[in-house]
Amino acid sequence: MKLRPRPARLVLLLQDLKFGGTQRQTLELARRLDPARFQVEIWVMTAGDDLTPLARDWGIPVVQLARQAVVGPLALMNLWRRLHHQPPDLLMLLTVVPNIWGRILGRLARVPVIVGNCRGGGAPWRQHEWLLGPFMDHLLCNTAALKTELVQRYGIPPAKITVILNGVDTEFYRPAPTGPRRNPQVILSVARLVPDKDHDTLIAAFGQVSAAFPQAELWLLGNGPRREAIEALAARTLPPGRVRFWPGQPDIRAFLHQACLLVLSSRYEALPNVVLEAMAAGLPVAATRVGGLPELVAPGRTGWLVPPGDAPALAAAMSQALGDAEAREALGRTGREIAVRDFSLEAMTHRYETVLSNLLQEGRAPKCPDRV
Repeated sequence: MKLRPRPARLVLLLQDLKFGGTQRQTLELARRLDPARFQVEIWVMTAGDDLTPLARDWGIPVVQLARQAVVGPLALMNLWRRLHHQPPDLLMLLTVVPNIWGRILGRLARVPVIVGNCRGGGAPWRQHEWLLGPFMDHLLCNTAALKTELVQRYGIPPAKITVILNGVDTEFYRPAPTGPRRNPQVILSVARLVPDKDHDTLIAAFGQVSAAFPQAELWLLGNGPRREAIEALAARTLPPGRVRFWPGQPDIRAFLHQACLLVLSSRYEALPNVVLEAMAAGLPVAATRVGGLPELVAPGRTGWLVPPGDAPALAAAMSQALGDAEAREALGRTGREIAVRDFSLEAMTHRYETVLSNLLQEGRAPKCPDRV
């Protein structure tokens, strides 16, 4: 009798399991990969375990390499020990710092296959793709725009890069039950409170529309080091009570169902999961024209695109959304249809399985179309 090959041991290396799009997407992928083909583990380099209970509920093994706030000597020493003594069949790196140290230590430990990832705004520069490109076997990114940048600016061969679009659970993220929302004038932003997300421009834009729409509120959902600065800016420039801050959390459906618009004011992005979640929930989106956002947000069909840092343009988009409920609903319906048709988690997972299996079995870039 011919024995079935054992599942390939796949390690997904993350910096942390804080609330974040990449972290949540990693758990969704680990949960769905075929266990007959992949034995999945998640290794985490620092403290930050907001999503650890979810991983536990889904039966995903999590290895904590260190519990410091930043990646330090202990995390690197433990990563080296594990890679050296029990190298996985395949090491896949997610977020910036793992893409640096995972490539270096993985090569030294002779891990058979190393797969890098470029997902966030500014990631190619931050993770030194110009230097560390040769230290991986293949590179995954989630937008065509990122692939173009990696080829043209960083000299990575196109055959060494595969675009895999993000997926969203369209059964989990569904439109609100029929009937009016409890507060149809909520503008929602779900983003880490960090400089890249440019909350200053968002607050300036909301200030321009707040007088014309006195019932509108801006809800900011997320954690991050700029919270105090953003709170102070809102207190100085906006009428009292018009901005509400909420901590990051794993289930944002209640917020999506109360909002009439999702806004993302980022200066850098790749393909943010929250936009897909909003679309699946039937919510129109106003976002900046950066990274892969033009691959998601279609002006006149699912929302609005504006230049980054342009508060008047963002204010105009918010005013249009607040002032025309019928148009909002139409944009939201189209967004839902596109999310279901083009961005399912099943399609995303199948794409990963194809790419990873080909790399493991044949040691070469996958022979399949460049994107889902």
